[in-house]
Amino acid sequence: MNKVYEYMNEMFKDLKYFDEIPKGKGVRAKLITTINPNAVVLAASVESIHLASLLHDDVIDESELRRGGKSINAKYGDKIAIMLGDMLFGKALEKLTNYDKKASESLAKTIYILGLGEMEDVALSENMNLDKQKYMNMIYKKTAVLIEMACLESARLANFDSQKYALYGRNLGIVFQIIDDILDIVSDEKTLGKPVMNDLYEGKMTLPFIYMYEELDEKERIYFKTLFKKRLNKEEEKWIKTRILNAIKKSYEEAKNLANEGIKEITEPFLREIMMKLIERKF
Repeated sequence: MNKVYEYMNEMFKDLKYFDEIPKGKGVRAKLITTINPNAVVLAASVESIHLASLLHDDVIDESELRRGGKSINAKYGDKIAIMLGDMLFGKALEKLTNYDKKASESLAKTIYILGLGEMEDVALSENMNLDKQKYMNMIYKKTAVLIEMACLESARLANFDSQKYALYGRNLGIVFQIIDDILDIVSDEKTLGKPVMNDLYEGKMTLPFIYMYEELDEKERIYFKTLFKKRLNKEEEKWIKTRILNAIKKSYEEAKNLANEGIKEITEPFLREIMMKLIERKF
């Protein structure tokens, strides 16, 4: 990872504010360099795209915090955050085009799909979405597609079976989002750093909520609809929590099956470990 961050620092040495962008754990870069230690340029480019997408996400969500500190948009305004994101996109594609044309084309397509995912997320949040497939398609585009691309291209550049690594990356991204959906419901405000069931408040009918709704009777469905996009009180939270346990179990089992499918043909210990750590997180 040191090589990746050194390369990124060189990429953006003239870019003001780059040092202030929260960098996170660099999971995508670690995945790439685990599969192919020589793919530093790919890792730096993908990680730059991820950072750019977070800058834009914070503007869209009007978020003032990122990884425990002030977001770039909170510090310097939306315009700076958007321009920084655009510049990260541009430089990442430039470096990757000079490195490997096929990988750069794959990344460009992925950026387009990421945008579609963001737009679908906004559209699905306008009304109470009860279509599981629409939700799964959206989280694939918004969360999983970049990880899928990262694993596929790093494997291709190493002359490995790129499709099995692509499946791993796709499933890893979807599993991450499903577990995140569950934690939004069962965790506490201190751990989350935001109110519990914030997804429902934001209009996001995540997988557990969709499954729960399917199990409610007609009277309960009518009441549940009154809680949509509402900041819940303790009694309303309790009402949901007493009815969503089976839906959480069902969502968890779905995530577990996807995880097992993703690592079925994967031998690298780190790749298997990161998938299983997601599944084994304590709720």
